[in-house]
Amino acid sequence: MSVMARRLSSSCSRAVASSCPSKSSLRRRIYTLPSRPLLLAFSLRASPLCPAPPLPPPTPPRCSFRTLAAAKESSPPSTSVSPTQQQSRSTIEGGEMTVASSVRLAGGNLTVCGRTVLSGVPDAVVATSAATEGAVDGIFLGADFAEPAARHVVSLGDLRDVRFMACFRFKLWWMAQRMGEKGSDVPRETQFLLVESRGVGDEDAAYVVFLPLVEGAFRASIQGGAGDALELCVESGDDDTRAASFERSLFVGAAESDPFAAISGAVAAAKSALRTFRVRAEKKLPGIVDYFGWCTWDAFYQDVTQEGVEAGLRSLIAGGAPPKFVIIDDGWQSVATDTNESAGEDKPPLLSRLTGIKENSKFQNADDPAAGIKTVVRLAKEEYRLKYVYVWHAITGYWGGVRPGEEHYRSSMQFPKVSPGVMENEPGMKTDVLTVQGLGLVHPRAVYRFYDELHAYLAAAGVDGVKVDVQCILETLGAGHGGRVQLTRQYHQALDASVAKNFPENGIIACMSHNTDALYCSKQTAVVRASDDFYPRDPASHTIHIASVAYNSVFLGEFMLPDWDMFHSLHQAGDYHGSARAISGGPVYVSDAPGKHNFELLKKIVLPDGSILRARLPGRPTKDCLFTDPARDGVSLLKIWNMNKFTGVLGVYNCQGAAWNSVEKKNTFHQTGTEALTCGVKGGDVHLISEAATDTEWDGDCAMYRHADGDLVVLPHDAALPVSLKVLEHDILTVSPIKELAPGFRFAPIGLVDMFNSGGAVEGLTYHLLGGDGSTLGSEAVALACMEVKGCGRFGAYSSVRPRKSTLGSAQIELKYDSSSGLLILQLDAMPKERVHKIVIEL
Repeated sequence: MSVMARRLSSSCSRAVASSCPSKSSLRRRIYTLPSRPLLLAFSLRASPLCPAPPLPPPTPPRCSFRTLAAAKESSPPSTSVSPTQQQSRSTIEGGEMTVASSVRLAGGNLTVCGRTVLSGVPDAVVATSAATEGAVDGIFLGADFAEPAARHVVSLGDLRDVRFMACFRFKLWWMAQRMGEKGSDVPRETQFLLVESRGVGDEDAAYVVFLPLVEGAFRASIQGGAGDALELCVESGDDDTRAASFERSLFVGAAESDPFAAISGAVAAAKSALRTFRVRAEKKLPGIVDYFGWCTWDAFYQDVTQEGVEAGLRSLIAGGAPPKFVIIDDGWQSVATDTNESAGEDKPPLLSRLTGIKENSKFQNADDPAAGIKTVVRLAKEEYRLKYVYVWHAITGYWGGVRPGEEHYRSSMQFPKVSPGVMENEPGMKTDVLTVQGLGLVHPRAVYRFYDELHAYLAAAGVDGVKVDVQCILETLGAGHGGRVQLTRQYHQALDASVAKNFPENGIIACMSHNTDALYCSKQTAVVRASDDFYPRDPASHTIHIASVAYNSVFLGEFMLPDWDMFHSLHQAGDYHGSARAISGGPVYVSDAPGKHNFELLKKIVLPDGSILRARLPGRPTKDCLFTDPARDGVSLLKIWNMNKFTGVLGVYNCQGAAWNSVEKKNTFHQTGTEALTCGVKGGDVHLISEAATDTEWDGDCAMYRHADGDLVVLPHDAALPVSLKVLEHDILTVSPIKELAPGFRFAPIGLVDMFNSGGAVEGLTYHLLGGDGSTLGSEAVALACMEVKGCGRFGAYSSVRPRKSTLGSAQIELKYDSSSGLLILQLDAMPKERVHKIVIEL
């Protein structure tokens, strides 16, 4: 985790990586200064590391109100267009631009499904149609300006009378959520905006997604302006990289009824247009995501040693929660400051820089110094049975970069230039040690060599992957390198190539990386830290953390699998954090100090073999929570949904009472109006729960198992179960579609009921009808429920009648049945000898 945020008292923390569009279609629109032509990074020459981009598709028509008036007087030459192409293009009808059937820019208004979303759209704003597929319609927006510049801001019109959820960067490194109802509520550095627009009456809402993109050397964001204006900001981060005309800086996509489909469809449309990134489903997930792990950071910070790593592993294994991966965080590298003198009490700490790619003396065995970090890797795998060892490094090598003159990577000192939007949200960056002391930046033409030599050395020692931190710093270093997007693209192409070569299981976690410069050029990295750090000593941070990871995952989860960060099991908020990690769908790891563990908690997450019951998707807020503010409004609970193969899972959290204070620039407590809050929980809150049903004609009835008290409730379709929670309280509910086998015979698996994500244990489920009616004790059986179950412990299911018998493998096994609730329990004493237990319940 972030050293700068803690040891150096700076604003540093952690996060992602990726971003970039097709060069060839945008080349004509970039203005460069003659004195520095080679620094503007728009060459189309191919290289082994950076191959020439594919040719873009033909650019669809582009129009503004200004150009439309001229178009009515002079018709363009006739062009032959196929029916499919014709349908996807914009058409000019009396000064109107129409795209498909639901998104329309006309008369100064942007309307979606007949509802006005933006009014008073200026003539400078231009629109290009988007050929989209599926449920999402959309258009691209850009703008024309009088003069080329490195930064432009333009109004997109007024946004009023809606509900929205924005993901914006409150720090250089990280995003958080903000809810509002009008344009002026949208924060600076907003990178994702989901808008709910309702017409007159109670009909379904239209969901509109605003995605600021990258275009050429420029990266876009949106923000509130004067009155209720929504503004588009485009910037290159390099005074010598300028443009005056933009066509596709913002995608606006819309869908009715389903906000999650609108989001996925919008990102897919952006992917199709940019062709510079891949989405999560297209990426290979590293093996660590299915196992429990341990990170050295909060246990040792920079004082980590080989002996400390061994002590941490021994301690967890002895308690019955064996980690299968370890992340050796900051503290293993060879670094030094620029001077041997101390900074002094009243001065900021001196920034360390990397002096070589090998480990420091703490990881050199006295008996065999040459073995280096290989020694601890070998011990971890051979003695402690770990599957994976990861190590930490910054994207620039270390916090202060690579010391100029060290090694052969053409490092030179550069000083970050923070964008106005980030500086407004995080004014502390003005005096941050990175900004003041600068860093040694490896030349982008040498950065692949740097990564390859570093990663090859680690791979030869048995290391399986890297956690790459401080990634957003690249956007501040674009001056002289063709701008922020170009520098980010070069670094990430090099990083992707090195990881692919040296860590074949795609062993990389992106961290401190929540900028779209990186997201929109990410083709390989599949795991990204989802929010600001877990701060064990900041009591205001815990509710904020859970809300942030959930809402950020709405956006980030389209690109990568969100990692909800490490946590402490032995902590006041340990259960709160641990249960959230268990349903997050991402990796689960702790940063406990040796000997400081809550094994009762960990055994609700970790199986005896070190594996976890990972849900299948990124955990996200339920549909009815997308536009509420569960950290600030004093009335809302946060509900988080996820999916397993045959069940869903819901987490309910009271996150009220604290939030990021935009004035004080820190987490602060605030007064809440009530001690306990209540919400209703429905089976349909699990957005894709119908996909877990084995019956295509499922009626919507669910069995819901409540982890907090062990109660099982049958919920008819659309019925709600009340849940009441105080601040820092939570509950986890397993949701299982009920199968109607015959009149009066119903069944639904629950899973390992003592685990947070119980239903993740059910790997297989089939039903077999036997023809009996079960009317009398001696009559034939009605059906068999056959299940494949991972793990061990108490296995539960719902049955409307007492089962006749149950078998585990070929042996009959005793079951307990509660006729009042329908809960049946089987005891699975040991892990399965094969991959899964095979259980048959006869009804």
